[in-house]
Amino acid sequence: MLPLSLLNAAQNKPMLVELKNGETFNGHLVNCDNFMNITLREVYQTNAEGDRFWKLKECYIRGSTIKYLRVPDHLLDMVKEEQNRAREMGRNSRGAHGGGATRGGRGAPQRGRGGMRGAPIRGGRGRGRGA
Repeated sequence: MLPLSLLNAAQNKPMLVELKNGETFNGHLVNCDNFMNITLREVYQTNAEGDRFWKLKECYIRGSTIKYLRVPDHLLDMVKEEQNRAREMGRNSRGAHGGGATRGGRGAPQRGRGGMRGAPIRGGRGRGRGA
């Protein structure tokens, strides 16, 4: 499971963020980017020792300072199922083009080193034994 897809699915959901310095932030995810920078709202911040608390309306956390994120378990299950469904849809649609005997390419005639320009195909590519 990709972390960014999980974070995108976690928008407007509660989460806990612990930083490398030990501080924790509990709040609702507003936004995230490709560097895992996140914005939280309705945040409770706790210092590293756990003896001081702050309530913040909103905060921005740089992704490189994050030690770990904790999201609700049901969200993990939901994203896993969604990715499995997408993978199955991809598998089902791949073989629909042309019989499946050839792989890759875009349907154009083969070009390059293994083509042999009009000669009948004998044994594939390379400089092995000729017949």
